Amino acid sequence: MAMGMGARRLRCASPACLLLAFLLAMPALTAGLTRRYTFNVTMATVTRLCTTKSIPTVNGRFPGPRITVREGDRLIVNVHNNINNNVTFHWHGVRQLRSAWADGPAYITQCPMRPGQSYVYNFRIVGQRGTLWWHAHFSWLRATLHGPLVILPPRGVPYPFPKPYREVTLMLGEWFNADPEAVIKQALQTGGGPNVSDAYTFNGFPGPTYNCSGGANSTFKLKVKPGRTYMLRLINAALNDELFFAVANHTLTVVQADASYVKPFAATTLVISPGQTMDVLLTAATNPSSTAFAIAVAPYTNTVGTFDNTTAIAVLEYAPQRPAALRGLPAPPLPRYNDTGAVTNFSSNFRSLASARYPARVPLSVDRSFFFAVGLGADPCQSPVNGTCQGPNNTRFAASINNVSFVMPKTSLLQAHYQRRYNGVLAANFPAAPLRKFNYTGTPPNNTFVTHGTRVVPLAFNTSVEVVLQDTSIQGAESHPLHLHGYDFHVVGTGFGNYDAANDTAKYNLVDPVQRNTISVPTAGWVAIRFVANNPGVWIMHCHLDVHLSWGLSMAWLVNDGPLPNQKLPPPPSDIPTC
Repeated sequence: MAMGMGARRLRCASPACLLLAFLLAMPALTAGLTRRYTFNVTMATVTRLCTTKSIPTVNGRFPGPRITVREGDRLIVNVHNNINNNVTFHWHGVRQLRSAWADGPAYITQCPMRPGQSYVYNFRIVGQRGTLWWHAHFSWLRATLHGPLVILPPRGVPYPFPKPYREVTLMLGEWFNADPEAVIKQALQTGGGPNVSDAYTFNGFPGPTYNCSGGANSTFKLKVKPGRTYMLRLINAALNDELFFAVANHTLTVVQADASYVKPFAATTLVISPGQTMDVLLTAATNPSSTAFAIAVAPYTNTVGTFDNTTAIAVLEYAPQRPAALRGLPAPPLPRYNDTGAVTNFSSNFRSLASARYPARVPLSVDRSFFFAVGLGADPCQSPVNGTCQGPNNTRFAASINNVSFVMPKTSLLQAHYQRRYNGVLAANFPAAPLRKFNYTGTPPNNTFVTHGTRVVPLAFNTSVEVVLQDTSIQGAESHPLHLHGYDFHVVGTGFGNYDAANDTAKYNLVDPVQRNTISVPTAGWVAIRFVANNPGVWIMHCHLDVHLSWGLSMAWLVNDGPLPNQKLPPPPSDIPTC
């Protein structure tokens, strides 16, 4: 370990050093306030695209209410389930240090709240600041059960960039005229792909590009003053689509990703995957060429299946002009839906701030290495099949990591771990690499059938971990946004084709790699991440395209307790739901 004089910059190679670095930062993270919120999960009537339907909401709002805390605060959310579905809530990106019982994924860290039940989520925000979000983590309920979670710096601590005039949250989502729960139920019965959404949305509004959606009440408008700088807190809450994002005639400056500061960089078009957040600065023109400009989103995908190939529009409107006409706005030129080059060019800009106050604590050495082949697959059409076989070649769609399609248990994995009752619940034998190697991005193997199981990777406390996530061409190569619960990770390398340890490792960025909680595995490529397993519990890692999650594209890490009292999983809360 080397410590620079005055700057207190740490270069850590060992997990013990990384833990020390974290503890040294703790004085800046000391106790804040306790913030309390109440979530009443109820059905509410909403109309979009001339379709009126009843949707699950929090407190009758779509999207749901914004939660605002400061770094170091304790957040207590009392949830009451008043709908006829089971439900849980996940606080996406929150580290949940020794508060795994509050993480929220159904059957991983808790049993779901059944209709009429309640549960209190109680956790601290430690060492994080920026934009995160919350959403339901049961089936496809997050289509409408979601909202922003904004973490402000401690009082008196400035942003590492000029303070914006105003901050605006933009949740990018999808609207289904049908019930999303019926959509995924039908897909799982038929074995084929699900029906796609009918529109993309800005804070719940589709905008004027869709039929029966042209009025001011169906379009999100952002009013700006000439010369002022605004921070847009972007959140991709879409179920199944990565999105391009741009504002006509305006350049954006990216300053934060997944609640971690980055070296600022300019871009005219962004790409943001489901689960990811991004804070960007927009400076309004002093003498704008128009009174209003289009803010646009459209999909990025390489899927061989169907997808929602539409463009949604919001409006950037200059004050004090009169309201602008919604049609004929200057529109940004977005890339084609399959433009992987544009995605790569944008993604390559991300670097951690790596400053004295916000260092990049990337593990320089690795205790355990994993190679995960990520992609789609198939199940054979044979009995017992409760449905039909509308997947490729009379099969049923599936998805897997290392050819293991995750089977959701019938009880909480965290509860089983805490009680040390593993038998019949999980197997601690998830493969560290594919059991059968093949040309991952070349011609697929003849046998694309997956295996099934509730299999986890056990990790000793404070283990430094590297995972190479490799896309496969089975059922078509495509991008997979992988989200890790309970941790941030550093993205140390990425590339196209098959990962080659002999050559690719030498190209890793171990100086200022971006820190994230969700990263897209490139289409026909790979990405390498590193983290230190210093948070005890059971943590799911899964694709944030919900259709792939429904098909089994997930696994879990079981991180054991450390030797010290503050390194152990505490007992479950008394009100935790039972299965």
